[in-house]
Amino acid sequence: MRSDSVKSGVERAPHRSLFKAMGYTDEEIKRPLIGIVNAKSEIVPGHIHLDTVVDAVKTGVLMSGGTPIAFPSIGVCDGIAMGHVGMHYSLVTRELVADSIEAMVMAHGFDALVMVPNCDKIVPGMLMAAARLNIPTVVVSGGPMLSINNMDSDLDLNNVFEAVGAFKAGKISEAEVKECEDFACPTCGSCSGMFTANSMNCLSEAIGLALPGNGTIPAVFSERLRLAKQAGIQVMEMLERDIKPRDIMTKDAFMNALTVDMALGCSTNSMLHLPAIAYEAEVELNLSIANEISSKTPNLCKLAPAGPSHMQDLYFAGGVQAVMKELTKVNLLVTDIVTVTGKTMAQNLEKVVNKNKKVIRPIEDPYSLTGGIAVLKGNLALDGCVVKKSAVSEEMLKHTGPAKVFDSEDEAIKAIYEGKVKSGDVVIIRYEGPKGGPGMREMLSPTSAIAGMGLDKEVALITDGRFSGATRGAAIGHVSPEAAEGGNIGLIKDGDIIAIDIIAGTISATVSDEEFAKRKETHIMKEPKITKGLLARYSKLVTSASTGAVLKA
Repeated sequence: MRSDSVKSGVERAPHRSLFKAMGYTDEEIKRPLIGIVNAKSEIVPGHIHLDTVVDAVKTGVLMSGGTPIAFPSIGVCDGIAMGHVGMHYSLVTRELVADSIEAMVMAHGFDALVMVPNCDKIVPGMLMAAARLNIPTVVVSGGPMLSINNMDSDLDLNNVFEAVGAFKAGKISEAEVKECEDFACPTCGSCSGMFTANSMNCLSEAIGLALPGNGTIPAVFSERLRLAKQAGIQVMEMLERDIKPRDIMTKDAFMNALTVDMALGCSTNSMLHLPAIAYEAEVELNLSIANEISSKTPNLCKLAPAGPSHMQDLYFAGGVQAVMKELTKVNLLVTDIVTVTGKTMAQNLEKVVNKNKKVIRPIEDPYSLTGGIAVLKGNLALDGCVVKKSAVSEEMLKHTGPAKVFDSEDEAIKAIYEGKVKSGDVVIIRYEGPKGGPGMREMLSPTSAIAGMGLDKEVALITDGRFSGATRGAAIGHVSPEAAEGGNIGLIKDGDIIAIDIIAGTISATVSDEEFAKRKETHIMKEPKITKGLLARYSKLVTSASTGAVLKA
């Protein structure tokens, strides 16, 4: 066992004495040491309840003869960090989570891991660590928040952000904003739409490193605790059979995840996280591959913000497994691969049924013949950019308009609220990429302001930053190269005509190569907004969004 390095032989008597200082018995020390990564905190609604999930995991490990040992992980709440300096720190924490798990595992010699995340960067950070460390691992998340019907609609966090825009436009009262605020987030759990956290929890199932149900069983359902106990049991089987993450996280598994991503209509952030996880697993994954998968994968679901359904609706319809079952009908998934159930994906799907064909469209009757995410290229994004096509209104799938340029999210929000953005405009927000931000901020505030003011079918927004999974409309992010790396987005001027064709996969400014070259000669690149501490180090090491914004020394 790996843990022999910290507990076996006379030479490790000092080490064992430290275990005994914490109350561990000789019998507990002899057993396999199972690390449980606990992302519980009192600042993230998706994590506030994770101690109960961890306790259930411990029960499963104990039932199967292991010694569970919990240790913590940090986590940023993207919603609370949104729209201010805090959002610079969100994406950065993905690497911090992965690095801290690596440090804890290597320092303490754990034999296997159960990872208990739930939100945004924590899930991909843990998956990155799993691939990097490559010891038997099972992921079990905290589950999605419920969306409860109020005044004939199921509310979610996105509604509150959009309510602010509606209030600023004089469409609703402050009292109506308060009512939305009070009812939109009624339980613990990851926010209830197909936002980034739920996207990654669902894709953990598709990759095969999480048990069926991980992505959709609501946080407050007791079934979530039963799943956690099973995860504790299952990690012991993985250890006994020596099944490691890279045995599961193969090229085929990532292709499956991309396919499920397109069918579900996941957050555009998955186009950052899947390549980063694949990088740790030494599997090549890039935006071109994503477009290839999207071109042949039907979009079967429209969950919020793309449609009215929420995570509990997907759960009751059969969950991620039911979506995967639909995809197997036309052989879009590789199913003869192992998962953490100890069975193949084909075996996992044998008895799965689509229970609600309004929530999960049958493969014969999709929302569209191509996937929910599109990658666009052109002279504005030579290395590509990303849009959640399934959340774009038909009117905006093709749009041409004048650029309205801002060098930060803050400037753009101020202009939107002051009514300076007009119908037909193409808002450009730059110097918000991985290097230029630094940290590649999510921009739910400006997109929600546009939607709340009723302009989401008339205004496009393009950025080298990124968007929350809650964003809807023609919101195009991850423009690469970013402005801080000399990308053409940094050379755009107010009034330049921008042409977007999401169906054709193109995005261009009507600016000639000669004109771009001329502008570059006199262009003065802006410095990152934060130049000290963690973000300064991050800015120096981070790579392009087109390759997952991974760190390379």
